[in-house]
Amino acid sequence: MTQSSQRATEKKINKNIEINKLTEEIIGAAIEVHRILGPGLLESAYQEALVYELRLRGFFVEEEVVLRIPYKTITLKKAFRADVIVEKRVLVEIKAQEDRHDIFKAQTLNNTRLSKLKVGLLINFHHKKLVNGLKRFIF
Repeated sequence: MTQSSQRATEKKINKNIEINKLTEEIIGAAIEVHRILGPGLLESAYQEALVYELRLRGFFVEEEVVLRIPYKTITLKKAFRADVIVEKRVLVEIKAQEDRHDIFKAQTLNNTRLSKLKVGLLINFHHKKLVNGLKRFIF
């Protein structure tokens, strides 16, 4: 292995470690929100609390980010709204309703791909145990 390919491999490993730590922090913040609020509220309440919790932890957080998507010769100005984007690296899709796993998964995967981010988290606060409502997607 050449020195430059070894450095590239090390850089990729370090990026993966960083993104793993970031998603762990996001999940930890979501667990804290769920621990305090419990299930049964509106998505907007969980989103507001999660954004607050993440900012308390020092993260740069954007919410309700309108993303424009190219379509043929035009740009769709309001193709979708990302619930939360953390550190410009992780898209977080927030739900607070009965699981419709296939639809939620498809939505999170599609939104993550269209946002050109590499990691998407689906967090459904509807569950009694939040761990049952967590999914992580990596591209």
